[in-house]
Amino acid sequence: MASTANQIIHCKAAVSWEAGKPLVIEEVVVAPPQAMEVRIKILYTALCHTDVYFWEAKGQSPLFPRIFGHEAGGIVESVGEGVTELKPGDHVLPIFTGECRACAHCKSEQSNMCELLRINTERGVMIEDGKSRFSIKGQPIYHFLGTSTFSEYTVVHSGCVAKINPSAPLDTVFVLSCGFCTGFGATVNVAKPPKGSTVAVFGLGAVGLAVSIPYLSLIFSLSDSCYAHVHDYDNNPHYVASMRTRLLKGQAKKFGVTEFVNPKDHNKPVQEVLVEMTNGGVDRSIECTGNVQAMISAFESVHDVYIYFWLGVAVLVGVPSKDDVFKTHPLNFLTERTLKGTFYGNFKPRTDIPLVVEKYMNKEIELEKFITHSVPFSEINTAFDLMLKGEGIRCLIRMKE
Repeated sequence: MASTANQIIHCKAAVSWEAGKPLVIEEVVVAPPQAMEVRIKILYTALCHTDVYFWEAKGQSPLFPRIFGHEAGGIVESVGEGVTELKPGDHVLPIFTGECRACAHCKSEQSNMCELLRINTERGVMIEDGKSRFSIKGQPIYHFLGTSTFSEYTVVHSGCVAKINPSAPLDTVFVLSCGFCTGFGATVNVAKPPKGSTVAVFGLGAVGLAVSIPYLSLIFSLSDSCYAHVHDYDNNPHYVASMRTRLLKGQAKKFGVTEFVNPKDHNKPVQEVLVEMTNGGVDRSIECTGNVQAMISAFESVHDVYIYFWLGVAVLVGVPSKDDVFKTHPLNFLTERTLKGTFYGNFKPRTDIPLVVEKYMNKEIELEKFITHSVPFSEINTAFDLMLKGEGIRCLIRMKE
């Protein structure tokens, strides 16, 4: 294959010119990858709540024009200087966080918070030279989360690229690059519920549903566990109504859910409802909304150590607004309830994600159920409409018409 590492590429990208406005399909110039960078041909991508949050630009510093997107699968087109582990033709998942393998965090078995490549929502340029690799008629277009997958080609730092089995279907395993692994890892790597546990999951998006999928029984023998979904924290009545309908119509069993609890259906805090339902509190709670009240409720819904043989553990997954404050009574800690946080399910992108792909290939995990819709790239704004209305989990966006 002839090298194209020094050539620019003209391609289509969905550009967000201003907050909350429909994306526009534009022809963009994609510059060659620089040192330790990889240029990727994106084949499939999807919309995540994080994209919507920064597209709406509520409670944050807007950064436009920008190319969003961070959940995707593609093929390496060219590599920059110093890249040795990737080559043109490799099948890859670009990841919004990275693994440099040199810093203390990357060398630690406990941390995936790479000092060099951890998520930075405010950075719209590449680390190497502080410049964008995208432009339109000479005007730079900002990156998003170092991935910008709403483009037929994108440039990503090599430390944020997971090389995967080329036999894995990219139109399915792309969900591992964000939402699925965040929720799945929060359970298997952090919460680690014992057999027979009661687990409350706060949130009904892809992350929350990935927490409670029934194939966890293959890993922890949790066939006797009870999963209750708690939701109504995003103040979107269409989203809540459609999700609740989906669960109550029998879809819940596909994700291992046995109960649905809407806080607005009760005249007391939902944590008190859960404590009453479980005779003292749940064994594990996992919060996947980013709503600080949901975080507090999740923590206060777990039991104390004196009830069972294991600790009651709450795991926070969602990202709150910068001005939010977590408030709870100190006694909740003194009774040995445990509060944990996790980022991307504690997975290291380059080391762990290829192994999760193999779990899918070995039929240990199922991903297809998360993909509820599919649209061509030209109709990418339909994916926004579906998510804002709560009418799907993940909408596959096909770059080829």
